[in-house]
This record gives sequence, structure tokens and C-alpha cells, in this order.
Amino acid sequence: MTATLAHLIGTVFYVGHLKPAPGTWGSLVALPMGFLVYQIGGFWLFCIAIVVGFFKGWWATEQMTKGSDNHDPSEIVIDEVIGQWVAIAPVFYGAWLLEISTLMLWPGWVAAFMLFRAFDILKPWLVGWADRRDDALGVMLDDVIAGVLAAVGVVLFAAFFHYVLM
Repeated sequence: MTATLAHLIGTVFYVGHLKPAPGTWGSLVALPMGFLVYQIGGFWLFCIAIVVGFFKGWWATEQMTKGSDNHDPSEIVIDEVIGQWVAIAPVFYGAWLLEISTLMLWPGWVAAFMLFRAFDILKPWLVGWADRRDDALGVMLDDVIAGVLAAVGVVLFAAFFHYVLM
């Protein structure tokens, strides 16, 4: 039962088994999942979901990698979901603050996705440091850090667009 639950969480209901590029699939599925959470409970429920998802993902990753040499199997994509949620959080915050539909901020969705995937794949600076931890926490942290860097990028792009170009 524990192994099955860990597998469902870690692979995000088997999305992690999609080929090619399971991490990209995980990031893609994170967008409608995050949108649904936001629609149900707003920005604060979305923030709570990030925290709860992080700890569930850490647990699931630990369970799925126990006794294995591979600390980060490609089918584990819960880390991508949480990282993508961190990256999209400024978009949801802006929509919540302005009381508008998150869909109106579609350029932010695109920027969050592209920046997160770039930071997750290239693993610069702290992202690479977390990835080199070789443990379940590192699996989750590298994507959270990539998400934070992407979120900063989303805010900078929004500021540039709204205050420099407009």
C-alpha cells in the first residue's frame, strides 16, 4: 500500500511514465492542476498546496528510491509539479491581487513554463548544488530552487513589460 501510494504521488498519477521527457510532461500537467487548485480555493490554497505537495513529494521520492542507486529516477515528476507551481505563483498572485482571471495573464504562464524548464534542465548555481545532494530532499529542492529562479524571472519580465514597454 505504501509503495503504491508513493508511486502515485511520485509519478503524479503515472504522468512520469510518459515518454519522451517525463519532466516536461510533469511540468505541463502542473499547469492545469495548479489552475484547478487556484480556482477552488484562491491564492492561499494554492500556496498551501505547494507546501503540502513538497512534503508529500519528499516522502514519495524517499520511498521510491529506498535501496536504489538512482536517487532521481525520471519517472518521479512530483518535483517538477511543485517547482512549476512555485514558478507560476507570481502569475496567480497578480491575478488574485488585481481580481482578474489568471488566463488574462497568459504571457506569464508561458514565461513561467519556459523559464522553469530552462533552469531545471541547465541546473545553474543553487539548482545544481541541490541536485548534487543525491537524496530525496535534493530531488525536491533543485526543482523548488529552479521554480524560485523562474518566478523571479516572471516578475522581472512582467515589470519590464508593464513599466518599460507600456
